[in-house]
Amino acid sequence: MRIFVTGATGFIGSAVVRDLIDAGHEVTGLARSDAAAAALESAGARPHRGDLSDLDSLRAGAAASDGVIHAAFTNISGTTSFPDACAADQAAIEAVGGALEGSGKPLAVTSGTGLLAQGQVAIETAEPDRGSPAALRARAEDLTLALATRGVRAVVVRLAFSVHGDGDHGFVPGLIEIARATGVAAYPGDGANRWPAVDRLDAARLFRLAVESAPAGARLHGVDDEGIPMREIAAVIGRQLDLPVRGVEDAEGHFGWLAPFAAADGPASSALTRELLGWHPQGPGLLTDLEKGTYFSA
Repeated sequence: MRIFVTGATGFIGSAVVRDLIDAGHEVTGLARSDAAAAALESAGARPHRGDLSDLDSLRAGAAASDGVIHAAFTNISGTTSFPDACAADQAAIEAVGGALEGSGKPLAVTSGTGLLAQGQVAIETAEPDRGSPAALRARAEDLTLALATRGVRAVVVRLAFSVHGDGDHGFVPGLIEIARATGVAAYPGDGANRWPAVDRLDAARLFRLAVESAPAGARLHGVDDEGIPMREIAAVIGRQLDLPVRGVEDAEGHFGWLAPFAAADGPASSALTRELLGWHPQGPGLLTDLEKGTYFSA
């Protein structure tokens, strides 16, 4: 298959590109810079110039493909707010989906288990919690699943809170940075709140299986560790950095921007995904990955 990948040079997208090529697929990746184009060519993929704001480029890339993996999301910065990033994401999904409409071709769109209700093990059939601050991002799921009624084999891939591995720059590195800055490896309250996690390479393989064989309208969960108590993550960070480990009551004061995620209790299952696609994670769990020490080498 000829697969068009957005976010193709990112932490997850670059692993998706590698997995697709290794499985014999032909990959075209969205490239917004010369450096990104060079990285894609080095990986064996064909660069397609453009970015998420260039809807004509997205349409052209999708129209020339046998399927699309949408792994990109605009970085939140001083000039781009979360609502603006969600709006750009939704416009990109509509553009790509429109180009695939009526073709029966696959479209796999990235979402997250963090959109689901807290405090219980979330399964694939669960609807997003539309009363949460993340509800803006949930609109992307609605658009994707609507495309499944318009002749697109559209599926949603919800990734765990932590997609970990070499090159990770997400929530866990944020926790490590805060621990270094404050001198304590902390967890909120009693640390019983749980984080799901998945190895980056396992997540990449799930995206490939999604475009190869997932049925239209499927919601898939990229989850290996169903729910790791936050105090266990903090314990490894404390051991690796030789810092005390303790709970904090003022999560916002300690964790800053990371507080809502540090305090989240969002365990999730991938049992239905494994049964549907035969996806079986093979990489290390998050705690094992942390114990290797590569997260602390900087």
